[in-house]
Parts: sequence; structure tokens; C-alpha cells
Amino acid sequence: MGAIYLVRHGQASFGASDYDALSPRGFEQSTVVGAELLRRAVSFSQVRSGTLARQRDTAATALKVLDAVVPVVEDPRWNEYDHVDIALHHAGGAPQEDSRAYQGVLDAALAAWTSAGEGGPCAETWPAFLARCRDALADLVASLGKGEHAVVFTSGGVIATICGLLMGTPETGLRKLNRVTVNGGITKLVSGRGGVTLLSFNEHPHFEADAASLLTYR
Repeated sequence: MGAIYLVRHGQASFGASDYDALSPRGFEQSTVVGAELLRRAVSFSQVRSGTLARQRDTAATALKVLDAVVPVVEDPRWNEYDHVDIALHHAGGAPQEDSRAYQGVLDAALAAWTSAGEGGPCAETWPAFLARCRDALADLVASLGKGEHAVVFTSGGVIATICGLLMGTPETGLRKLNRVTVNGGITKLVSGRGGVTLLSFNEHPHFEADAASLLTYR
């Protein structure tokens, strides 16, 4: 049975002019993720990443620790939703100043975004986002041979949506799981004759004990 490991990117630069850049802590988290994947001794035949800088840099940093030789295939379908556009159209915008306050605004905006459906005002509607997440996963699964494993460096919204999709409620997955995904968390899916199954969500023991200071949600 093959496995797919979905890794959320390291901490981005919340409140900075370029949110997409990994913070110094984000690079540290990415190194720890690489060490955790190395500890698991999993051989990856496929490595995927979104095209966002925070995803690509997380992949490069983690894979350096792994000393992986498998090339990274970048695919924009693994990119996060546009939180700025969603907050603008469904919440009148939200300054990135206070993380907790911003999360509350974003939660409400995401609920409105999913409810708006195809007629929503954002550049990418919820149905379009859901479709590309579903298709990215399906194409990756189809590319894996029997017993082969893959790792994907992506974002919390994508991971939460896919987990919700596998449990039958992608909207609930996005709304409930997205807000608790940790930077550098690892979600494991297994693929077999019965299809794809969610095995674990948001694993992060690699950010406990001596590494507890690296645990972040935004």
C-alpha cells in the first residue's frame, strides 16, 4: 500500500510586505520536517510542491536534509487559496496585524466563500479550488506505482480540504481543520485498492519537547 505525505509549509511572514516568504523560524521548521521524514526512512518516488515561494522553500530545505535525489515537480494546483482576495470580498478586507483577530475574520470569510459557490465574487471560487485540490490528488495517486510513496509540500487550506473531501465533507474540512494545521505538520494518506484513505492528520511530535518553541499555527 502506497502512502502520500502532505506537509504544510513552514511559517510564512505574517504582517510583512511579502507574506509568501518563509520566516527564519519557517526555515528552521522546514529543516526539522526534513529530519522527521529522514527518521521515518520512507523512500519517495514522487515529490510535489505548489509554486508559492513558501512551499518551494520548505521543500528545498527539507529535501536537503533528506539528501533526496527525486526532482520536485511544481504544480500550482497545490497552491493555497488567496486569503487576501477572500477576506477582501467576503469580509471587507483584514489587516495582517493581530494574528488572532485576523483568524476570526478569515474564518467568517471562508464560510461565506464556500457558501457563495460558483457565483462568488472572488477570482477563484470555492468549487474551483475544491476541484483543483481533488484533481491534484487524483493525478498524484494515478502516477504512483504499487507500494510507492510521495511527499507533497503544500498549504493548510489544501490539506484541510483534501481531508474533508476524504471524509465526505470538504467544506467542513476547510472550516474546522484549516485553523488548527501547524506549520510543518504532516498528514498521511494511504492509497490502495479501496481508494485513498486519511490515516493521520496534522502530525507534529517533531515540534514537541526540545523543539516546542518551533510550534506555530500562522
